[in-house]
Amino acid sequence: MTPEDQGERQPLLGLPSGSVPRSRRVFLAAFAAALGPLSFGFALGYSSPAIPSLRRETSPAPRLDDDAASWFGAIVTLGAAAGGLLGGWLVDCAGRKLSLLLCTVPFVAGFAIITAAQDVWMLLVGRLLTGLACGIASLVAPVYISEIAYPAIRGLLGSCVQLMVVTGILLAYLAGWILEWRWLAVLGCVPPLLMLLLMCCMPETPRFLLTQHKRQEAMDALRFLWGSEQGWEEPPIRDEHQGFHLAQLRQPGIYKPFIIGTSLMAFQQLSGINAVMFYAETIFEEAKFKDSSLASVIVGVIQVLFTAVAALIMDRAGRRLLLALSGTIMVFSISTFGAYFKLTQGGANNSSHMALSSPTSMEPVDASAGLAWLAVGSMCFFIAGSPQALRRLLARLCILHPQRPLHCVLCP
Repeated sequence: MTPEDQGERQPLLGLPSGSVPRSRRVFLAAFAAALGPLSFGFALGYSSPAIPSLRRETSPAPRLDDDAASWFGAIVTLGAAAGGLLGGWLVDCAGRKLSLLLCTVPFVAGFAIITAAQDVWMLLVGRLLTGLACGIASLVAPVYISEIAYPAIRGLLGSCVQLMVVTGILLAYLAGWILEWRWLAVLGCVPPLLMLLLMCCMPETPRFLLTQHKRQEAMDALRFLWGSEQGWEEPPIRDEHQGFHLAQLRQPGIYKPFIIGTSLMAFQQLSGINAVMFYAETIFEEAKFKDSSLASVIVGVIQVLFTAVAALIMDRAGRRLLLALSGTIMVFSISTFGAYFKLTQGGANNSSHMALSSPTSMEPVDASAGLAWLAVGSMCFFIAGSPQALRRLLARLCILHPQRPLHCVLCP
């Protein structure tokens, strides 16, 4: 489920017009939950700097060949798929807070196994566990944040979830610039451990407590988060467990948004954005860049900046326009990057052997020297054009059921 999907859900406790919450602890609770998406982003970005580091290792440390490196990056998605299903069950049965606490276990365990890895299988098991945690966190964190936020800040906090994911990716790229893969995995344990400590001090969401018929606990949680329950209106509780039946797909109001939504999600995954995130540094090494780490960091910075920009202009520019613009930019940028590989293929004296930060020489150089920035620029445009509008668009589609959106795994 995307952060915007959850942000559209109405809270069971509504804020009367003109009222202003007196407590700011809701922001601390949202930050604690957002450490889950931050950990998610770090796990996604971890493989980019770790794979080149693991390829340089010598016995007895584990060393990745091409096949193992491919699995090391991709296996996290298998864990995330399982985590999405598990998270959908946990969020309703165990609650939002407990689900976030539980997802810290596979995060820490996965990175700990990677840190202590003595062979490739331990590396893959660690990545699988972190993927499982990613699937849970990507679903539960937006639910928790949307249900504790009052209407005036719900959109802002919902946008911060996706921003935390790309910030986690950038953090992994930056840390990977100076740390080897073992210490990078140790750093990966820090955000989930911090989330564990902070979430222990945070309450369950009032909405979930009301669905469990714990009204007094819901009021206590409300006082902690918003300052007071005085004057708050409590609308009737809707049935949280309404099932979905295949017969409902015959209704145009159900199958049309279902087809559009699932198609958009499929096209987003097939665009190759995850592959770029998983193997950014490897991609630039294959392009024979001397400083592939710097190129990866540049890509990460661009992703953070344009995710923030997309969140700001989404409602004004419109979803369909941004999606069309996104697709156009991605087509041209990835085509340009492919052309770069074609133009520099087999050339021993071209820009791909130059450091991005190297000073400009006054001596005559090969005409292809400027192609170094062509590759980096095309990747930056590809990341800038990645379909951030998709999350907002899917939030407007009542997928499957108006009060029961489809559980999906958040993707970068």
